[in-house]
Amino acid sequence: MTINKQSKLFLAICAFMMALAIALGAFGAHGLKSVLDEQMLKVYNTGVQYHFYNTLGLFAATFIYILTSKKKIFISMILILIGMSIFSFSLYLLTILNMPILGAITPIGGTLLIIAWLILTYGILKD
Repeated sequence: MTINKQSKLFLAICAFMMALAIALGAFGAHGLKSVLDEQMLKVYNTGVQYHFYNTLGLFAATFIYILTSKKKIFISMILILIGMSIFSFSLYLLTILNMPILGAITPIGGTLLIIAWLILTYGILKD
């Protein structure tokens, strides 16, 4: 089986995003523990968790796309990547830069994630 360029790109993005999630998680656990209060550290860790879990999901969606080549699956992959980035990075920046206004952006990422996973569901079920 040959993997097309889009799929290879997304697999590479997934691998990078997983490495980044692990690095940012370690940074939070070791570098920010003494800088952030408990509540802000919890917010930061929420970003790491969503980053990690959605990266795993993006891996799965990419493999589904490799098997099916359905456009809706590819659209869901793009939305997962965008939604995860907006959600997690807004929380990272909110805590590190102490800019509560960034919390207003986080729900946009969450909404995109919900839409992405619903599109993926539809894409899997649709003939």
